[in-house]
Amino acid sequence: MTGGVVTEADRVARNRYFLMMGANCVGVAGAVLGLLIAGRAQTTELTMLGGTLLLASLWVMAVIPKMLARRWRTPPEA
Repeated sequence: MTGGVVTEADRVARNRYFLMMGANCVGVAGAVLGLLIAGRAQTTELTMLGGTLLLASLWVMAVIPKMLARRWRTPPEA
């Protein structure tokens, strides 16, 4: 931002950043839920469900923001 003027490109960049951080927040919430399910599980099936949810959430946190950033990357000048 220059001189306090917010351009359309600034708004798009801000919204994309918020979307990537939102994906991280969803991943963290899923990981916490997976840990709670696995930690309080009475059966093997619930433990496996919690572990699966934890692993899927870790994958979301690691991959989705990078995929979004690559998709939105500015193309090199021709």
